[in-house]
Amino acid sequence: MDDRTAVIEICDRTGWHSDRREWNEARALFAPEVLLDYTSLLGGSPTTVTSKELVDSWVAVLGGYDSSQHLMTSHLVSFEGATAECTASFQATHRLDNPMGSPLWRIGGTYRFHLVRSGGNWRIDELAMTILWTEGNRNILDLAAERQSQKSTS
Repeated sequence: MDDRTAVIEICDRTGWHSDRREWNEARALFAPEVLLDYTSLLGGSPTTVTSKELVDSWVAVLGGYDSSQHLMTSHLVSFEGATAECTASFQATHRLDNPMGSPLWRIGGTYRFHLVRSGGNWRIDELAMTILWTEGNRNILDLAAERQSQKSTS
């Protein structure tokens, strides 16, 4: 597999494994530390987290949805030495049946992944999400986190 294809595959697998709740496989896509920028969604500022902390944060919310689907397209890949950058358009649909309105929340935007080659494999060491639009019931984000928290304490 050529490097461009390998980089795209790693990036696409972030959505694939998280949608299937394959957390160990998702964690394996990342370098030990990841610069995470979700500021366009959550505010605050970018932060450095471990791959475990990143995936645990996904478990805390995504694990509470009935289902989710992350689609990525229009990958633009560039290389500089042993690093790569992949920018892709995305749409993410989240579903949670609830008594408070629509069961769906959709997000569209771009992901920017920065990857490093380590031991012959590509690993993501930076992830930035830029939200361009949302539609539906954003409240299911909090409901999913609450639901997952209740599952974890049971």
